[in-house]
Amino acid sequence: QVQLVESGGGLVQPGGSLRLSCAASGIIFSRNNMGWYRQGPGKERELVATITSGGSTSYADSVQGRFTISRDNAKNTVYLQMNSLKPEDTAVYYCNASRIVLGRTSNYWGQGTQVTVSS
Repeated sequence: QVQLVESGGGLVQPGGSLRLSCAASGIIFSRNNMGWYRQGPGKERELVATITSGGSTSYADSVQGRFTISRDNAKNTVYLQMNSLKPEDTAVYYCNASRIVLGRTSNYWGQGTQVTVSS
């Protein structure tokens, strides 16, 4: 059974920092591309950052330079370091694992963790 468990969300003031973690089980973590997505109030889910199985990263323009995605294959965990947080970063943040094997895509989601940026 695949599980992605996010943690690290909470309430933070504008300009503050948070570090999200996503612990994976039930998958070959090192072979999966990992991503963080978010869904703000009244908005659609959007891509925040991704890291491939090989370690290449990409970011949404809105978080470039403020957020950093990383992974620890020994711990089956992906992280999202979020600095200089803004109120518009308020959202539920979801972890995603994806992999293509023999032309078939597997795609798994965590349950989400709330991040609220407010003074």
